[in-house]
Order: sequence, then C-alpha cells, then structure tokens
Amino acid sequence: MVKTNMNKAMTYTVGAFVALCAFAPAISGCIPRQPGGGGAGADASTGVANLPDAKACPADGLLDDGEDNNNQIALHKGRGGYWYTFADQAGSTITPQAGALGGTFSMSPGGANGSQSAARMNGKIGGSGTVFAGMGFNFVDPKAPADISQYKGISFWAKRGENSAGAVRVKLPDVNTDPEGKVCTECFNDFGMDIQLTTTWTQYFVLFGAAQQQAGWGQPRPGAPERAKMFGVQWQVNTPGADYDIYIDDVQFTGCP
Repeated sequence: MVKTNMNKAMTYTVGAFVALCAFAPAISGCIPRQPGGGGAGADASTGVANLPDAKACPADGLLDDGEDNNNQIALHKGRGGYWYTFADQAGSTITPQAGALGGTFSMSPGGANGSQSAARMNGKIGGSGTVFAGMGFNFVDPKAPADISQYKGISFWAKRGENSAGAVRVKLPDVNTDPEGKVCTECFNDFGMDIQLTTTWTQYFVLFGAAQQQAGWGQPRPGAPERAKMFGVQWQVNTPGADYDIYIDDVQFTGCP
C-alpha cells in the first residue's frame, strides 16, 4: 500500500549539535556498531549495544526493514504509519519530494547487510536562516500518539553518501513536543540524539532514557520523552549549505520485557 504524505511545514530553531555517539557513547545511550561485529560495541565489556535496553526485540518489534518496498512501516501491534519527508521553506531541497508539496515517499535500492531496499533522502540544506530537511514515519495512521512504553529504545542501520554531510539528529516527536499533541507552546524540540554517519553501513542505538531535548529553547521541557504518547521517529539534517544523502534501514525497537 502506498500513501501520499500529508506532513505540514515545520518551524524549527537550530540548537548546538553534540555528537553523542562519539562523545562518551556508553553514557549517552547511542553507540555505533560496524557490520560483522567490528567497531564500537562489539566487545562484550563495552558499549550500549550490550546493555539489556539495547537487546533486539522479537519479530513484532520490527518497525521497518524496507523489504516490502513500500512506504508503510511493518504492521505489528496496531502500528502501520507511513514514511514521509519534510523541509523548511527557506531554500532547502529534498528527494523524495515532501508530502506538503504533493510528493510520495518511496524506498531506494540497496540496504544494509546486503538487503534490497532502504529509506533514503538527499538534497541540499539552505544557506541561512532556520534550515532543515528530514525523513521519518509515524507509528500509526491517521497520525496519533502511540503507546510504546513497553520498549526501551530503537536501533537502526545508517550511512551517508560519499559527498554528504554526516551530522544527523534522531528525533522522537511526542505529545509534549509535536503541535498535534496540543501541549507545546514552542514546538519541535523533540527528545533525541545527534549522530555522525560514515559512508559504511553502521548500526546505531538510541535509548529513550538517554534522549534529550536541545538546550535553550522549547516549551515545555519535561525530563524525558513521553513513551506512552509518542508519534514516531525522524532523522533530520540541519547543517546550513550542506549537500546530504542519507540512508536508513532495519529500524526496530529494543529492550523488550
């Protein structure tokens, strides 16, 4: 099933990036792991990859692996939202075209670990002002808060293209930060983490208990994401003037009871 995106234009204030996967990764809750067991997290004595909260969930914890080659996430436990893209109105471009402009998301050939398909976005970030572009999915459709409190985090595989910026913020919109939650007065400062991608497919872990809002803006500012009322997951690029080409694959929940 394919569905046209209906995401709305967003207003976003750029905060300071902190590469949490590179700075004290075991504390931050986000750590990369290379294919084949190499890289950070491969040793059982180190890394978030080996913590209980990062343990892979059963098959029904899968969010999307792209192998059905459509724009709907895996149909498990009432989930079934759709992938979309979004961008500012200050000059940033994005492919697939944003739903607000009539576009429909589609998967791209070539995924992690030899799989057939992955989610991909590419384009150029505007040179100045409040600039951003991103892709993501809602957990359910029509868009509504979903209770994912049984999970402790997400994992995914990601890489960048050869000439792409690598700084990406993983965002977790919830009832307190998304305007459709009807709570925030300064919205879109979602809990999340900043990661630095390489040109090699790498697995990343984002634990909900370690996710943070960006400093200096956003209302309200609760202590943690509201896992009982979360909308979805996004990957966003904010580097002014940057070319970007970002791939995401094999997204799943971690830390099942």
